[in-house]
Amino acid sequence: MQDIDNPWVRTQTKATDDGPEGLAGEFIGVRGRVFGLALKTGLFTVFTLGLYRFWMKTRLRRWYWSSVRVGGIPAEYVGDPLEKLLGFLIAVVFLAFYIGIVNLILMFLSFSLFQGNVAAYALSFVGVIPLWFYASYRARRYVLARTRWRSIRFGLEPGAWGYAWRALVHWAITIVTCGLLWPRMTFWLEKYRTDRTWYGDVKLEQMGKWTMLFGATKHIILALVIGGASLLLGTNGLFWAFLVTFACSIWFGYGLVYYRVKCWELLTNNKQANGIVFWAQPSPWRVFWIYALGYGITGFIASIFFTPLAMVALVAVGMLEELNLSVDAIEALPAWGLAIAGIMSYFAMFLVWGALRHAFVTMPLWRHYAGSLTVVDPGDIDRVSQRPRDAFDEAEGFAEALDVGAAI
Repeated sequence: MQDIDNPWVRTQTKATDDGPEGLAGEFIGVRGRVFGLALKTGLFTVFTLGLYRFWMKTRLRRWYWSSVRVGGIPAEYVGDPLEKLLGFLIAVVFLAFYIGIVNLILMFLSFSLFQGNVAAYALSFVGVIPLWFYASYRARRYVLARTRWRSIRFGLEPGAWGYAWRALVHWAITIVTCGLLWPRMTFWLEKYRTDRTWYGDVKLEQMGKWTMLFGATKHIILALVIGGASLLLGTNGLFWAFLVTFACSIWFGYGLVYYRVKCWELLTNNKQANGIVFWAQPSPWRVFWIYALGYGITGFIASIFFTPLAMVALVAVGMLEELNLSVDAIEALPAWGLAIAGIMSYFAMFLVWGALRHAFVTMPLWRHYAGSLTVVDPGDIDRVSQRPRDAFDEAEGFAEALDVGAAI
């Protein structure tokens, strides 16, 4: 018999008419709020020459986390921007050593052995790839370590280098098989991360088999097959071949979205944590339209700021007369005025783009995914105990320095 005095039991709701009962997810944030926050913090970042971006990311994460409610209880993000700044500086020192010393050695060997620098550049690029995977794992570890729900911390065990070499092997297999084993890579990399994830003293486990993700590739495969066939067999009707190929390119884009959404659904529904399981029902079609309409609206509005930037650029290179265009207000500006106008238009375009992307793409995606999730068998949550705090002084510095895995 359930304890009706337990607040976590009282907040149980039914996710769907025929789905399991549990703690339903929801997202309570509004579009205008995140747009204003992203625009304001973006301005501060520009005025501080990028230094404020660590505070910007922290404030945005706190807003997103607090807007996610599971069973009516908000998540918490307790990351410290000073941790991010310190971690970034540590990563920059390490990468400076790599770029300055390792690349110098590679360049010397390349000229000595191959009489050119192509080999040095190639080896330098290959050497950065493991760091990319290493940084993405550590970024995930930091974010989980600074995330709480019901005041219980999440956590991720150390294992960044193990993830890096596994990712390299799986990517090599995927490339060699022309993408046919992409689901295999998706499953095993997610399993590596999930099996090392903790909620309090409860460890998560990724169940299922990698073959269950094969069905998620159906739209990608069909779009490629039909589009390729139309190109090969369309010599007598190039117009129709073009139309079919264009339609298949849109279909292929939908297939990529479908694959990501269905993989998230299948992997989420096959996770468990000591009796706690999950039920997710996201809509690939809904996610596809969030991307299509969201980026369409974002691009249209941001392009308004591109027009004065383009006109200033034409004046700067003296092409207005050649194009038979005349904009007296712009042509009358002195050189320093043109420079200021160009800089302001440039930053305005990207500031508006970032704020609109949060309002029309990122936030709707969070709202959809949160609303599609239910935590099932929530009675076991009451037995979860707190875990020690993960100091993790370097934060997500490598991800910040390499610009990977450190987004919202």
